[in-house]
Amino acid sequence: MAEPNQKPAEKKPAEKKPGVFARLKKYFRDTKSEVKKVAWPTKQQTINNTGVVIACIVVVGAFIGVLDAVFAFGLQALLKLL
Repeated sequence: MAEPNQKPAEKKPAEKKPGVFARLKKYFRDTKSEVKKVAWPTKQQTINNTGVVIACIVVVGAFIGVLDAVFAFGLQALLKLL
């Protein structure tokens, strides 16, 4: 519980916030600085990574297709029994 004799906290003078255009200018300057720090992949790395992604898509797609066929066959067999 607060002491009744305590003084209220003193308010600090509000610092003036920069204008919207100054903040936008700082944002774009910082963004440009960060983009320069990015380690961009070479053309060959991009081609290799794209190949890996396509291969993974094909493998996962085939796996899901096989599972779908197995489950469809099992469901049809189950429905024929009923």
